[in-house]
Amino acid sequence: MELHLYDSWERRVRRFESITAGRVGLYCCGPTVYDYAHIGNLRTYIFEDLLRRTLSFNHYQVQHVVNITDVGHLVSDADDGEDKMEKGSRRSGKSAWEIAAFYSAAFMADFRALNLLEPATWCRATEYLPEQITFIQKLEEKGYTYRTQDGIYFDTSRQSDYGWLARLDRTALQAGARVALGEKRSITDFALWKFSPADSRRQMEWNSPWGRGFPGWHIECSAMSAAHLGTWFDIHCGGEDHIAVHHSNEIAQTEACHGTRLANFWMHGYFLQTGSEKMSKSGGDFLRLQTLIDQGIDPLAYRYLCLMAHYRSQLEFSWDGLQAAATGLQRLREAYHRWPDGEQIDHTWLTRFRDEINNDLNLPRALAIVWELVRSETGTAICKATLREMDQVLGLDLDGWIPASYEIPEVVEALARQRQAAREMRQWQEADRLRLEIKAHGFMVEDNASGSTLKPCEN
Repeated sequence: MELHLYDSWERRVRRFESITAGRVGLYCCGPTVYDYAHIGNLRTYIFEDLLRRTLSFNHYQVQHVVNITDVGHLVSDADDGEDKMEKGSRRSGKSAWEIAAFYSAAFMADFRALNLLEPATWCRATEYLPEQITFIQKLEEKGYTYRTQDGIYFDTSRQSDYGWLARLDRTALQAGARVALGEKRSITDFALWKFSPADSRRQMEWNSPWGRGFPGWHIECSAMSAAHLGTWFDIHCGGEDHIAVHHSNEIAQTEACHGTRLANFWMHGYFLQTGSEKMSKSGGDFLRLQTLIDQGIDPLAYRYLCLMAHYRSQLEFSWDGLQAAATGLQRLREAYHRWPDGEQIDHTWLTRFRDEINNDLNLPRALAIVWELVRSETGTAICKATLREMDQVLGLDLDGWIPASYEIPEVVEALARQRQAAREMRQWQEADRLRLEIKAHGFMVEDNASGSTLKPCEN
C-alpha cells in the first residue's frame, strides 16, 4: 500500500511522494529549554518518531533534524513579554546558558527513555545567528520588514494568503484585537529581530545590522531547517499549537524570502488532555516523565499509551489508562520472550500491519493487528520474527526487555506439572484446586497457547 499522510496545509490525507526519490527531509520543532518537557510535549515527539520509523519501514532514507530553542521564544507566542530563557534564569538563579544546558540534557534523557530515534542533526538557535541575520537581510531587501522602537518586524499585509495554514481571518483578528498594537501595523505582524532593552543588559544578545539584540522565535526554525534541508523539503512537524502562529509565520517569511512554503507536508500532533484542559507548563502542575518513573511506571508504558490513540486525536490522560497500557505492554513482552527465535516472517500479517501504518499512521489499528497475531494460531517462532519487524515501527524495544529473574521452588513446579496433567485429562476441578495450592505458595499460573507460565503473585 502506498503511504498516505494528513497534510495540514491542504487539510486532507493525501499520497506521500518524496521530493527526491528514496530520501525524505524531516524537520521537527524541538523544545524551548527553559524548563522540563512535560508528557504532553513528549507525546508530539513520540508521534514524530512513529512517522520517522514508518518512513524508514517504507524504505526511505530519512534526514531528520530537530532544533533546540535556547533563545528568542517569548512568553507570548505573539512577541509579548520577556524571553523564556531569561525568565527561567531568574527563576532558577542560574545563567541562561546554564539552564539551556541543564534542560537540554533533561530533554535528551527523556528522549532516550522513550526509545526515540536520535535525529541526524540537533541544531541550537544560538549557533545559527549568521544564517538568521542573512535571512532577515533578504526579507529587508525585498521590502517585507519595518522597524519599530523594539525591533524589526515582518509586514504580513504584503501577503494576501498569510495564515492559510490556520485559515486565519485577519480582518476579524484585527477588529477583535484586545491588546495594544504599539508600533506594530497589524495584529499578525511578528518580530524578526528584537532589540535589547536600553536600560538593561540581556544574557543572550548579539550585534546585528539593526542594533544589539536577539532573533525572533519564528526566524530561527526557517533559517535552521533551510540550512540543513534546503528551502523546499518533504515534511515539517510540530504540535497543533504551532499552526496558528509559529508555523504560519515560518511559512510567511519563507515564501517572502525563497518563494516556497518550506515543506511539502505540514503535520501536527494533537494535545494530551487532563480533564477538560490541555497539559501545559503555565499551570505549574504538569507531569514529567520522571513523575511516571517515580510511580514505578516504565517509560515505554507511556509510549504504548500513545500508540492507543491516533496522533490527530486528543488523548485523555489518566493513571488508570496508563496502568492499563503498562499491563498491555507487559503481556506483549512476556508473549514475545516466551516464543522461540525464528527467521521466517508471515508476510500476510506484516502487510496488514503496513496497510494500517501507511494509512496516516493508524497505530491504534496496527496495535490491534499485533494482538490478533499474538492470539492467532500462527507458529510461535514465526510470530516472534513477524513481531520483531513490527517493532521497528512500534519502538517498544521488545528485544531489549529482560524478563524478571526469579527462582521457582521445586514444590511449585511439581504442582504445575500435576495441574497440566489434570488439564490434559479434562479434570477441571482438580486443576482449579492445584491452581489455588500453587497460589498459596506465592505463584500464579498463566495459561497460553504454548502451555502455561509460572510467575510470582503480584502484590
